[in-house]
Amino acid sequence: MNSIILRAGTRYLSGLLLLFSLYMLLRGHNEPGGGFIGGLIGSTGFVLYAIACGTADARKALRVQPNNIAMAGLGIALLAGIFAALFGDALFTGQWLFIGGDKDEKGLPLSTVLVFDIGVYMVVFGSIIALVFAMEEEI
Repeated sequence: MNSIILRAGTRYLSGLLLLFSLYMLLRGHNEPGGGFIGGLIGSTGFVLYAIACGTADARKALRVQPNNIAMAGLGIALLAGIFAALFGDALFTGQWLFIGGDKDEKGLPLSTVLVFDIGVYMVVFGSIIALVFAMEEEI
């Protein structure tokens, strides 16, 4: 597409979409949202960028192959699930670590659920972008 306005606006909009997708990823840890919707929103930014500037420029902006992002996310999600087995719990049972306190002192909670959501985010992000890039390059 040869629209200067679309190309200029897309650069800003893509950044905002990526930032909002990270917000949705982190918000979904305790409320609606999470890795899937965050990955969809983040991939929308790159899809819009590919439409406005072309697939080659979008691949340069991404800097990593989308397939590699999806496979790394799958590995991260699997590791989050296996981590519970180290403590003798069922596969994909959530484990929590409270930094700066315990459950009663309101420390910063880190969990395998969040790590799993990050993996899902990366799988959705990478697979949607790979699919759209392949379809756009074929046209």
